[in-house]
Amino acid sequence: MSANINATLSALAEPKRLQIVELLREGPLTVGEIAEKLELLQPQTSKHLGVLNKAGLVEVKAQANMRIYKLCQQPFKDLDGWLTSFEHVWEERFDRLDEYLQKLQGKD
Repeated sequence: MSANINATLSALAEPKRLQIVELLREGPLTVGEIAEKLELLQPQTSKHLGVLNKAGLVEVKAQANMRIYKLCQQPFKDLDGWLTSFEHVWEERFDRLDEYLQKLQGKD
């Protein structure tokens, strides 16, 4: 597993960070908006956003005295590609399960 995938999964393993990512799917938000929606204190929210930023999942843009966060696409594309690489394994297993169940039912 690549370092990028590992960083992505580690960052998303924390439930509040995953909730932040879910919120940002709808579009960019300020730290205050995220904190309010998740009922977190601003320092907690900033800490979680820092972890997501370090993992490359979000980017921040300063606008006046606000920090606006949005998702970065590439880490999620990388994660999707990594997960897709397992698809053939599951398809083979489901095919074998289907064959086994048909055999149990006396259908060939």
